[in-house]
Amino acid sequence: MAIITISRGSYSKGRETAEKVAAALGYDCISREVLVEASEHFNIPEIKLERALHDAPSILQRFTYGKERYLSYISAAILERVQGDNVVYHGLAGHFLLQGVAHVLKVRILAELEDRVILELERDPKLDRKEAAVRIRKDDEERRQWSLRLFGEDPWNPGLYDLVLHIHKLNVQNAVDIICHAARLEQFQASRASQAALDDLFLAARVRAQLIGDYPMVRTQAADGVVTVDARINMTNEPFLADKIRQAALAVSGVKDVHLHARPVTAYVQSGPS
Repeated sequence: MAIITISRGSYSKGRETAEKVAAALGYDCISREVLVEASEHFNIPEIKLERALHDAPSILQRFTYGKERYLSYISAAILERVQGDNVVYHGLAGHFLLQGVAHVLKVRILAELEDRVILELERDPKLDRKEAAVRIRKDDEERRQWSLRLFGEDPWNPGLYDLVLHIHKLNVQNAVDIICHAARLEQFQASRASQAALDDLFLAARVRAQLIGDYPMVRTQAADGVVTVDARINMTNEPFLADKIRQAALAVSGVKDVHLHARPVTAYVQSGPS
């Protein structure tokens, strides 16, 4: 079966589409509850996780290594929820975090600005049309900057998705029908190779979440239970810290072996989440 990610702007009927797709296919539908699960599991205030996933980059920078830490927790939570397939995830980052997994159907939902303005005015009737349009455009730009800063990709790039659907001539039910049809195609069914790719992503994310509280600029990769850890540590303390990192990684269920690449502080270049 498939995993479906639905990326959408505010008031684009993406949530409604996702919920109807899940109902039609008998899939789970997840979004904000991933934050709650990550918050509970890693003992991180939910408000910080929500800001890390939704707010503008300027807010993320207020936390010390907040971007790296909180996104690693969210990544681990999302990957855990999609392990069994048969899932529709609607929200930010799904199409980024599941790259390389062949049975993921990536969908982008678009809508006319005027249609979105009408929905915004229904939610907040104190606004006028111009104010509502400004608010929506601001939200779109913040989400765009968030994606560019964290993943180096513009979420409006159609090349990131398998389907881009414009809700205007197409109504929500049309979109649901198209997505359900695509999800049943052979190329979006889980295979042994695609499941292995998902398992590797999940294991790498779990190890990173385990380590990142103490080593905020750590990166991880996994292949069949063997985890490669790229860590920035003080080279003068390397023998002690290297063993500590290795043992912490080995403590994660499913890890068979750990390869540690220790980098000196001056040579490490910070990048986005693994």
